[in-house]
Amino acid sequence: MAGKGNSPRPPLVVALLATVLALFALIPLGYVVYMTAVTGWETSIELVFRPKVGELLTNTLLLIVIVVPATLVMGVGSAWLVERTTLRGHKVWAVLLAAPLAIPAFVNSYSWVSAIPSLEGVWSGSLIAVLSYFPLVYIPAAATLTRLDPAIEQSAGALGLGPWRVFFRVVLPQLRLAITGGGLLVGLHLLAEYGAFAMIRFETFTTAIMQQYASTFNGTAGNMLASVLVFFCLILLVLEARSRGTARYARIGSGAQAKPYRLALGRYQVPGQMAVTALVAVSLALPLWFVLRWIIAGGAEIWDLDELLPALLQTLGLGLAGALAATVVAFPMAYLAVRHPGWFTKSLELSNYVTSSMPGIVVGLAFVTVAINVMPDLYQTTGLLVAAYVLLFIPRALVNLRAGLAQAPKELDEAAQALGKSPFMAFVRVTLRLSAPAAAGGAALVFLAVVTELTATLLLSPNGTTTLATSFWNKSSEIDYAGAAPYALLMILLSAPMTYLLFQQSKKAAGQ
Repeated sequence: MAGKGNSPRPPLVVALLATVLALFALIPLGYVVYMTAVTGWETSIELVFRPKVGELLTNTLLLIVIVVPATLVMGVGSAWLVERTTLRGHKVWAVLLAAPLAIPAFVNSYSWVSAIPSLEGVWSGSLIAVLSYFPLVYIPAAATLTRLDPAIEQSAGALGLGPWRVFFRVVLPQLRLAITGGGLLVGLHLLAEYGAFAMIRFETFTTAIMQQYASTFNGTAGNMLASVLVFFCLILLVLEARSRGTARYARIGSGAQAKPYRLALGRYQVPGQMAVTALVAVSLALPLWFVLRWIIAGGAEIWDLDELLPALLQTLGLGLAGALAATVVAFPMAYLAVRHPGWFTKSLELSNYVTSSMPGIVVGLAFVTVAINVMPDLYQTTGLLVAAYVLLFIPRALVNLRAGLAQAPKELDEAAQALGKSPFMAFVRVTLRLSAPAAAGGAALVFLAVVTELTATLLLSPNGTTTLATSFWNKSSEIDYAGAAPYALLMILLSAPMTYLLFQQSKKAAGQ
């Protein structure tokens, strides 16, 4: 394990860089606290405790109460079917059930509105959210079931427990981390989502903040709504941390793990096939069908290269810039976490995770306000937009870099230096080289997030900048569904390889 034999003092330059990053990451939270303070206690109370906020609060709580349990049931249930039963074609189903993650929620909403134009309200929003976000639970649950030692289940069976009792008393507790982590991700996505709910005219805190921003720039009411939204995010983080518990879930000891036992479905084979077929049909096939249908209906004229090509190139450019920046910026933090763990490093990491849990609209509002009041030359620049991407998505790079650096212990650096290499060259030749694959994986995940990001991009993108997401949103907002279809298809095509990479990484990590 890295850490116990490490030098007590990290390199000063690395510690300073990580500290600057942590302070930079606190800008959005500082913005929320500052705006609440300058608003004043009485005005804040008046703006928060009003009927409109109560309506938004009700909608938000209903979404969380309906969507989070539904995604947990669907994610865990489908993962168990493909990983622990004799479901025919389980290898194909395993990939297809992860694939809906490549379709942005606002594209999913666009497809469902195309199918049923009258969709609106909490149940419609819940349907779209469940179908968009259940892979966030399915992927970690499937990975956990892959690595779960079947000897535990066999022992429980030998003690007289039936299949269902084994599942609920043995298997399900082992999925606790996947369930709490997946539930947290779903909850944070619900709080941050704008396009999917705006398209069906379902009001949430994020849609209300965008409306306030459009009508009254940097209005007090919008800022207070942002404060309430951040408060909900922090509550979710605390609940997830508490529900995670301190139990150990790793298998201890050497030796090969037995081949996972698959429960024979027997007469339930057909219902099982029908269940996964229906889930893939409504979460993957339906949105793809309507995107392609609108493309066919629009004909050749919707492929306007003068609009499509700039949007594609700028999306690729922002995606690559965001991925590279997030990976480079995350490196000092990851290095400290692996080589010099301790309370200081954990505190620095926490600042990044708290900020990344905030909706893009809050980060966007914070950067707009700070740029206008402190650094006006940065307002509506590409650099400011990329900086927002870094804050929003840096954990995706950080987690992967930590894993990669853990595979490059400092003893290898020391051995290279003993052979005559300078400390810098030893670092480049050994540590940097060994962590490169993990860094590439993290960068790919950041790229996926940037390609489909909407709210922060709408707020911060420079004049004349168009991405696939913003162009799709502009077209669909004008009810030009045919014109929006090419942008939706290109987003899906760019996201699909990254989604597959995420799925394969989770499987690979599970097998280690």
